Amino acid sequence: MPELSRRRALTAAAALAAAAGATAVTTAGPATAVTTAGPAAAGAHDHGLPEPFDEVYKGRRIQGRAAGGGGHHHGGGHGDGYAVFVDGVELHVMRNADGTWISVVSHYAPVADPRAAARAAVDELQGARLVPFPAN
Repeated sequence: MPELSRRRALTAAAALAAAAGATAVTTAGPATAVTTAGPAAAGAHDHGLPEPFDEVYKGRRIQGRAAGGGGHHHGGGHGDGYAVFVDGVELHVMRNADGTWISVVSHYAPVADPRAAARAAVDELQGARLVPFPAN
């Protein structure tokens, strides 16, 4: 049996979280417009979730919105019902107890909100493609 490393543990934990959480699927091509959705797009029952966003940052399309999964998930997921995407691929995010956010790409650098987490992930990826975690 191979030795358990931090990378393997984080990969396994992220894969389990992705399999357990509701995922939203988008098909996004290259985008050139920068738009931000207003509060009405999030719905009236958002439980204090951050504002949705859809923008191009350093040539990469980053999006964030309330995670739709056919029901209400009160405290069930790490992202507290919020989904972030980089070029259409979901970036696993998690809200910390102190209100800061981290992502699977920039796990040790907490930021203020999911938009900042997406931007930090783009910076960390340095042009590389975000690869989704396998569901199984």
